Amino acid sequence: MNIAIVGGGIGGLALALGLHQRGLSCDVYESVPEVKEIGVGITLLPHAMTELAALGLQQELEAEGIENLESVFFNRYGQFIYREPRGRHAGYQVPEVGIHRGKLHRALLAAARQRLGFDHVHLNHRGTGIEQDEQGATIAFQSAAGEPLPPVRADVVVACDGVNSALRRQFYPGEQVAFAGINTWRGVTVHKPILTGKSYIRIGSIETGKMVIYPIADNVDGQGNQLVNWVAEIQREGAPMNDWNRAGDAADFIDVVKDWRFDWLDVPALIRGASQAFEYPMVDKDPVARWTFGRLTLLGDAAHPMYPRGSNGSAQALVDARTLADQLAMGGDPRQALARYEALRLGPTSRVVQTNRTVPPDFIIMKADELSGGRPIEGGIDSLISQDQLRAISDAYKDVAGFSLDAMNAGTRTQKTQK
Repeated sequence: MNIAIVGGGIGGLALALGLHQRGLSCDVYESVPEVKEIGVGITLLPHAMTELAALGLQQELEAEGIENLESVFFNRYGQFIYREPRGRHAGYQVPEVGIHRGKLHRALLAAARQRLGFDHVHLNHRGTGIEQDEQGATIAFQSAAGEPLPPVRADVVVACDGVNSALRRQFYPGEQVAFAGINTWRGVTVHKPILTGKSYIRIGSIETGKMVIYPIADNVDGQGNQLVNWVAEIQREGAPMNDWNRAGDAADFIDVVKDWRFDWLDVPALIRGASQAFEYPMVDKDPVARWTFGRLTLLGDAAHPMYPRGSNGSAQALVDARTLADQLAMGGDPRQALARYEALRLGPTSRVVQTNRTVPPDFIIMKADELSGGRPIEGGIDSLISQDQLRAISDAYKDVAGFSLDAMNAGTRTQKTQK
C-alpha cells in the first residue's frame, strides 16, 4: 500500500512515524523548500505526550522543554482565581511540557528522516489537487515558486496541509474560516522565572483582554532566565482579521494590558521585552459531516480547524494520526480504513471545536468575572464560587478534549496489559 501524506507538520509527521512503526510505507510531501525552527511555544498536554511517547520521542522532548507543575488562573486585576496541578503532578503517567514549536517539529522531522529515509520526505511540494479512479489517486503538486511538479500516484492520500488545506478546498470550495473578531499576538521573551518557573498562567478573558504565559526553555542566558512564551488575545467588534505569521506590533494591543502590573508580574514589560512576536487571527471552521472522499481523508487542522485554546489543536492531530495508522494497519480495502478512522474521530473533534468556542479552559475566568460583575473581587474568589466548582469546569473540558485523568490512566493501563 502506497500512502501519500500531503503536509509535513506535526500531524503529518506523526502519521508517517506511526505508519512506519506498523510496517506501512509512506511518503511525506511538505510545501516549504527549507524547514526552519519558526514560531513560538506550544504545550504538550498529557494526551499529546502519550502519543509522542508511543513514537519514542518523550525523553527528547522533555529535555528540550519545561515540565509544567501547575496551571493558574487570574482575573485582569491580577487576583487569584484557581490553581491545579498538571501532568505527572496531577497523577498522569506522562508530563505536560511547554516547548518551542520549532523544536517539536525538528524532533518529528529528524525521526521521520531517520526511520523512513530521507528519500521519503519531500520538501518544496505543495499539493494543489487530487484525481481518483478505481485503482488509485493522482496528486498534483507545485513548488513554492508556483512551478508545476510531476504528479504522484498513491493508494491512499492524507491531507495534513492545515487550516487552509488546498485538498479540503476541492471538496468544500465555498468554505471560509470563521472569524469572530478575536485577534492574537504571540511572542517569546527572555525573562526571570514567573511564579514557580513551571507555571502555565492565564490572565483575563477575550472580552476585556487575555494573556496566556508559560516558559518553554530554562536558563537560556546562563543567568537563570527563561524563554517565556506569551499569547495576547482580544475580541473587538468589527476588527479586521490579523494576518498569518506576520511580525507582531505591540502597539496594536498593548493598550489593553497597559495597567496589568501585578506584584508577581509586569505584563507590559514582558511584552515590550519580546525577542520575537507574530500576529495571528483566532479562526476555526464549522465542523463538517465528512472527511473521507474515496481514497482521500483529512487529518489535523485540515479536518477540524479549531481555536488554539487549551493546546488542543496539536493534541487532536496526534490522536488522529495514531487512530488512522491503526486503521490502515488492519489491512483490507484502504477506503474502508479511512471510513473507520472518520467514524472514530469526526464526532469527538467536532465537540472540541464547539467547546473551544463556547466553554474553553478560560471559562473559569469568565465565570469569575460574571460573578464579580467584572470588578475586583472583594474577599477573595471563595466568596463568589468554590474551588470545587471551578475544578468541575476544568474537568468538564478535559472530558470533552479526551484527557481526563481517569480516561488517560485507564488507557495507559490497557496498553501495558496488551503488551
